[in-house]
Amino acid sequence: MNKLKHLCLAALVSVSAMAQTPVRETLLQQANRQFDTQAYAKAIALYQDVIDDGLLPANQRQMTFLNMGYAYLQLGDSERAASFYQQALAEKGLSGGLTTHYLHYAKVLANLGQMQESQRYFERYQAEKQQEGRQMQSAQTYTKKRITYRLDYLGINTSDAEFSPMYYKNGLVYLSGKTSVSSESTQKGYLDLFYIPNRDEIKATTTLHSDGTETSGKEANRPTASASKSSRLGSDAYTRPTSNDSRTLGSYNSYGLNSEAATSTGEVAKPGKPVSFSKELNTRFHEGPATFSADGSRIIFTRNNFNEGQKGMSEDNNIKLKLYTAQWGNGDWTNVQELGFNSDEYSTAHPALSKDGNLLYFVSDMPKGMGGKDIYVSRWENEQWSKPINMGKELNTRQDEVFPFVDEVGNLYFSTSGRKGGLGGLDLYYAVLSKDGTKVIEVIHLDAPINSKADDFGIVTDGARTTGYFSSNRREGDDDIYRFTRESSLYECRELLLRVFDAETMQRLDSATIAIRSKIGGESTEKTLQTDADGWAHLCLASDNDFIFTVSKEGFVDNTVGFSTHHLTDDKPTRLELSLAHPVVLQTMVSQNENPQKKKTSLTDSLQNLKHSRVRGIVRTETDRQPIEGVLVRLRNECDKKIYETITGPDGKYDFEILEGCDYTLIYSKDTYGTNTLKIARVPKKTAPKVLSNDVGLLKKGDIVQLDNIYHDQGKRTISPDAARELDKLVATMKRYPSLQAEILSHTDSRGEANRNKTVSQNRAQEIVNYMVAKGVARKRLKATGMGESMPVNGCVDGVICTEAEYRRNRRTEFKVVEIR
Repeated sequence: MNKLKHLCLAALVSVSAMAQTPVRETLLQQANRQFDTQAYAKAIALYQDVIDDGLLPANQRQMTFLNMGYAYLQLGDSERAASFYQQALAEKGLSGGLTTHYLHYAKVLANLGQMQESQRYFERYQAEKQQEGRQMQSAQTYTKKRITYRLDYLGINTSDAEFSPMYYKNGLVYLSGKTSVSSESTQKGYLDLFYIPNRDEIKATTTLHSDGTETSGKEANRPTASASKSSRLGSDAYTRPTSNDSRTLGSYNSYGLNSEAATSTGEVAKPGKPVSFSKELNTRFHEGPATFSADGSRIIFTRNNFNEGQKGMSEDNNIKLKLYTAQWGNGDWTNVQELGFNSDEYSTAHPALSKDGNLLYFVSDMPKGMGGKDIYVSRWENEQWSKPINMGKELNTRQDEVFPFVDEVGNLYFSTSGRKGGLGGLDLYYAVLSKDGTKVIEVIHLDAPINSKADDFGIVTDGARTTGYFSSNRREGDDDIYRFTRESSLYECRELLLRVFDAETMQRLDSATIAIRSKIGGESTEKTLQTDADGWAHLCLASDNDFIFTVSKEGFVDNTVGFSTHHLTDDKPTRLELSLAHPVVLQTMVSQNENPQKKKTSLTDSLQNLKHSRVRGIVRTETDRQPIEGVLVRLRNECDKKIYETITGPDGKYDFEILEGCDYTLIYSKDTYGTNTLKIARVPKKTAPKVLSNDVGLLKKGDIVQLDNIYHDQGKRTISPDAARELDKLVATMKRYPSLQAEILSHTDSRGEANRNKTVSQNRAQEIVNYMVAKGVARKRLKATGMGESMPVNGCVDGVICTEAEYRRNRRTEFKVVEIR
């Protein structure tokens, strides 16, 4: 399963071996740099300048048009994206790492409603990926890593049917069925909704670990159900079974939906135990899978065609399933109404609302479908649900598609037995949808252990599948609810596009050899591959691993660089560029004195001996201010765009000569450290040479920096003016390091109850995060963590009397670097 099919290119990691060689950036190179740092609007403007000025080389036309198409896609302008993709693909077909653009173009076309053309390019993308997979099977096989999950069999399961879980507030709503009195009885059971107010309190009786081992929880015995064995819809005393009335369209039970411990049914919820959902909603007929609005004020649920005490019958004398809606008020669900597209002649069931509540996905066997039961979508327009649209053959098959669910990023999950490659019975899939949520771009099968040889259905999870719940009858043939927790990266491998080029001419190098070294499964491995005619190599790297690439080609000096897939927080492919330089004859370098900037000048030179000004300084760690060895320092002359480089020694020092009358930019970089950039204002012409001092600090992953003046009064969490000024500096740091992800650690002193201190510190950290978000820092880059009194900086712990100043030292805030590049 290739989970990267719908993903896009990410930031460029440029590793160059130019060592003191000046390189002038062309306008096209500036555009590429802006594109690779995801500054898409700036990149488009520069690309357009290149095109308008007639500076676009013929061999760069396709790549430039592809980049512009992708940039417009990211900015939400599908029409312009389509125009540039069309021009790019008119040049020639795509190969190597560029084939992903077929998928991007398919998405653009889907956004424009051109589904037939979108499908054609998606199929072309799939064909290219399959061909590419055959060509690089060895490289990809040794680098792939399986996604692993832990499964919990839950204590809420009984000898009856439990299935179709759904999140509601902090709890879990699900279905359970009542068992008949005896197998001979003519009285059959019905399904109702049940509710556990706090899903964190649900215990596991057994756990299946990713290594295949199983452990038992404290609740070793399955509880006795107050509800009994469920039966198929239509097998009750009122109806006969039909092809429409089966478990795949659900049978249902009711769990209380009150946020209080006492539910609307009057039952008091015990920790981790279910209660009946609602007196108003549960009837003597089937109540089925439900969905809730984001604020919890509205429910849409499934029920047999029964309302206001009356049964609705179809022309063939069957009771079908219908969708109903209700509003929360006065301690229970009220104003129960049918949805307008229901019918007595066919079933509608299994509702799933999108995050914004504007789209409703559901299952129906209405006429003119694709086969059995299909998934449809309706839009909330003019205070009513629109006419349903079939999700089409890209999703629906001749078999049943049932139990849809939409996560917060818009992935549509469902179950079916109608697709090739399933493990058996109903299997769980998810569909990547177009921007408007009504068209299917791709359908992806979920791997084991979520899927099994039995029926697996009714999933609810988050966008990254960090954790969630689903239903399965894999154990003793009963429908039960399982909890899953992902224990590895969501992605089997990290897609890497690697380009090799000539450091002097910037031309791509074909047939360069790339040796890849790593440890897979604790064993050292080494593989090799070669770049294609355009200088590209394409592979997938195992997540949570470290790699070393050595690139070689006859007539060039080898280049070695490390690459890590640890702590990568997105799902986007990475583009890595490696330059190869020709061997340099030392005598030639010594004899070239024409350029005064290549002449070494001692740091002890007096001002009287300087012909030009100089900039020099020391690169230190941000935390303890120690010199850093091995930092690549680059100086860019903003007048002629020439770049000069040096590497710091053990003393962390660097030294450059600069020309009066030009602005300069200093760029400091080193593996595992964040790249820092400083601007140097020009030294006026016709002035005496000066020595400019620019010491700089670098942050690295794991650094913890205490923020000055971020102290709190005891028990309070407000931000003082002094603290705000300090936080503004931190905001500036976050903006200077676009890749920086940080954790705000807040500490209290030891006075007061430990749990309360933990809560207070969490609130303080959250207030700081909220302040920084309001100042323009993306929330996903920040994490608030309350440490409470757990980490004092002095001996002021419980039972020790300290001065107010000593207590105040412990009421501090720290800034931890979680990720930086």
